[in-house]
Parts: sequence; structure tokens; C-alpha cells
Amino acid sequence: MVEGGIAPVNKTEFTELFRTIWKTPYILRLAMTAGIGGLLFGYDTAVISGALLYIRDDFKSVDKHTWLQELIVSTSVAAAIIGAAIGAWMNDSLGRKKAILTADVLFFVGSLVMAVAPFPSIIVIGRILVGLGVGMTSMTSPLYISETSPAQIRGALISMNGFLLTFGQFLSYLINLGFTKVPGTWRWMLGVAGIPPIVQFFLMLLLPESPRWLYKQGKVKQATEVLGKIYPIDEVGKELEQLKASIEAAEADEASIGNNFFTKFRSAMKNIEVRRALYAGVTVQVVQQFVGINSVMYYGASIMQLAGFASKAVALALSLITTGLNAVGSIISMLFMDRQGRRRMMMVSLVFIIIGLVVLSTVFYQSSQHAPGINNYDSSHFGNNSTCTAYISAPDTSRWNCMNCLKQKCGFCASEGDKVRFPAFSLRKMLKVLLIYYKITYKLVR
Repeated sequence: MVEGGIAPVNKTEFTELFRTIWKTPYILRLAMTAGIGGLLFGYDTAVISGALLYIRDDFKSVDKHTWLQELIVSTSVAAAIIGAAIGAWMNDSLGRKKAILTADVLFFVGSLVMAVAPFPSIIVIGRILVGLGVGMTSMTSPLYISETSPAQIRGALISMNGFLLTFGQFLSYLINLGFTKVPGTWRWMLGVAGIPPIVQFFLMLLLPESPRWLYKQGKVKQATEVLGKIYPIDEVGKELEQLKASIEAAEADEASIGNNFFTKFRSAMKNIEVRRALYAGVTVQVVQQFVGINSVMYYGASIMQLAGFASKAVALALSLITTGLNAVGSIISMLFMDRQGRRRMMMVSLVFIIIGLVVLSTVFYQSSQHAPGINNYDSSHFGNNSTCTAYISAPDTSRWNCMNCLKQKCGFCASEGDKVRFPAFSLRKMLKVLLIYYKITYKLVR
């Protein structure tokens, strides 16, 4: 049955996945092409972390004003909210395929604008365009995959979209690291993001619209042709009947309770099971954001520098560990979620999230308490920069230490290839804790 929604994933389903795509590789082509949207989502989430280090060097206004750094980072997220709403409307009105194509155009134009931006304000405009694309693709790609895949492997294919998202985050840090020695650094980092949407755009032109959307628009013949490419010939008739029944049931519900969103919402909330599931799902999503994972992804390289690794290249390399473990975590959840259950997996994750946040808080508190002090005499003996510009003009420098003045070229605090000893030592402890976490998690879910 081809319809929206995420099917549960289990070991049998992954076995069936390989068997099915071996017989019908066209299904994998559909899923992987749409999955590029997840890759783009992940890349955009993390690429700004490394690019921001070099944007601050090129634009002194960005380096001087933290609110401008926050604006560059956050506008993409704000635009994604609007993009998600637009994507939902386009999915129903114009089709899933057109929504993905539109998102690709926004991604490409936004990446190009950021790559050639002469001013920080132009970077913000590019981030807004990319954010709109992120919101649209986050709404559309999983939906397209679910509606163009057989029911028995649907959950596995949708899970691949989630994996591609985390892989995109890892890939962004890898690409950032590759461009650290190239002239233009951040322009290349942000501009490279324009390549995947071009690839997806032309691949999507060769792929069909969702059979569910086609059927709802009365294009039964075209929907049947698409189903014929996904299912064996002898199963097409049955799938078409199930698709028809599903759409008719949805239309009957709309006729009885109305097509208005608020009417549908009130009707759903009257069902206690739906209400409890909604509360639980929304709470989990909110908590997931409030644990600060997006702050780590958006500012990962900056956090590494604050931890004492002054070199940009070293900070980006260490950030690869975070994104790499994030991708590994998504694979672990795909493999063990149905075997161990959602609740157990979530509880184990929450315990170690709490431990990780406590360790991070402790590390930075201790760093601020024990970081070396700064004075004009010592500063003048290190580096060509003498001291931090902010330190020279500060009214009260007697209480300053390297946590106040941690810049890559700050001389006294850290040189290009050196690091502040205590924070770096603490960070190494933190990384060991993270590795232990994944080892314990793996043992618990086996």
C-alpha cells in the first residue's frame, strides 16, 4: 500500500530491502535521489560551523559583533520554518516532485549567493534562501520516499534519509577541513553545497511524480504506470485498489469533519490515544532541540577553539569526531530500534546526553577558573599580533584570562599550532567519555 507515514524498521525489513532492490533497482534510484534532500539538510546544518571561523577573519564586523554571527547562523533555521509551511502547501497543490525541484533551485541559488557574497548581509540573504530549501526538503523528501516504495521496505528506505542527514553533517566538516588551505576558504565551503542540488534537480526531472498524488489528481493511468515500475506486474492491481481505498477513506474523513486544519486538530484531540501520542511525540522533539545538539553542530568548531585548540584546521578535524559519532548513532538506532524498542533506546540516549552536558558544563567552568592570566608584558613577547585588539581597548584587564581573549592569532593565549593546555586536556577527557558512551550503548542494545 503506497501512502504517507513512516513504517517501523526491523531486521527482516532490511533483509527484504536488499532482496527487493536487487530485483527492482529502480526503487533504490527513487529513494536515493530523494534522499539527497536529507544530505543537503545535514550539510547546511553543519557547514556554517567551519565557515564561520573564516568569515570572521574576512569581515571584522562579524568578528566584533556576536549578534551578527548569530544572525548568519540562525536565519537559516528561521527560514526553514517558513519553508516547511510552503513545502506542505506545495506537496498537496503542485506535487512532491515540483516541491523538491523548487527546493533544489533555492539551495543552489542560496549557495551561489553565499559563495560570492561581498558583505555579511549578502551571506544572510543566502542563508535565508538555503533555509527555505531546507524546510521544503525536510517536508517533502521523506514523503516522496514513503509514497514511491513498497510497504515491506518503506521504513528501511525512510531510515536511509535520516542516515544521509547525519552523513551530510559529517561530510560538511570533511569538506571544510579540505578547504582550510585553499584561498577563499569559506566561499568554497558554502559554495560546494550548490553541487548536490544540481545533481538532484536533473535526476528528479527523469523521475515520476508520487503515485498517490497522481491518483488524487485523477491521473489514474499515470499512477498505474508508476506503480508498475515499483511492484511486480501481478501486484499492481492490488496496490492500486489499496491506494484507492486509502484515498477514499481520507476524503471521507475530510467530508465528515471538514478540510479545515483546526477542525481536524480538534477532532484528533478528542481521541485520548491520539492526544497522548501527540503529547509524547512533541515533547520528545522539543527536548531533542533543548539538549543543545544544534548548538554543537552550528558552533562545533568554535567550541573546539574555546576548549583550547586554537588552530582552525585542528578544530575542524576534532569536530569530525562529533559528526562521525552522530552518524554512527543513527546507524545504531536503525539496527536496534525494533529489536530493543523505542523507549529503551531513548532512555539510554537521554542518560548519556545528561552525562555529556554535565561534562561539557564542568569542562568550561573549570577552564574559565584555571585559564592562564593575560598581561601586556607577556603578550608582547608572543606572536606578531602582540595581543588581542579587544584586550588593548578593554577598561578592566586585570581579571582577563585566555577564556576572554581566545583567538587564533592572539599570541599569548595560543599560536597557530599550539593550544591552551588545561582546556585541551579537559576536552580530551570529554572525548574519552563520548567514546565510552558509545561502547556502553552498543553493549546495552546488543
